[in-house]
Amino acid sequence: QVLLVESGGGLVHAGGSLRLSCVASGLTFGAYGMGWFRQAPGKEREFVAGIDWTGSNIAYADSAKGRFTISRDNAKNTVYLQMNSLEPEDTAVYYCAARPGIKFNFWGQGTQVTVSS
Repeated sequence: QVLLVESGGGLVHAGGSLRLSCVASGLTFGAYGMGWFRQAPGKEREFVAGIDWTGSNIAYADSAKGRFTISRDNAKNTVYLQMNSLEPEDTAVYYCAARPGIKFNFWGQGTQVTVSS
């Protein structure tokens, strides 16, 4: 059974930072691409950042570029999202996801990030 468990969310003031972590189990982590998505109240889930299994190919949503950094540690089965210069618009539930190919097939339960102005 594949299990993705996010942590690191919380309440932070605008301009602050948070580091999200996602620990994966039940899969060969090093063979999966990983991604972070978020969903704000009343909005659809959106892509934030993705990293391939090698860690060499990384993509960011425009809203994340220059502020967020995705990384992975295959030895720890963990993917991270470092978020700096947070804005109230970043408030959302953040989800970790795993993809063996093109499609993200596995999802975590999410972690709440709230940025106060």
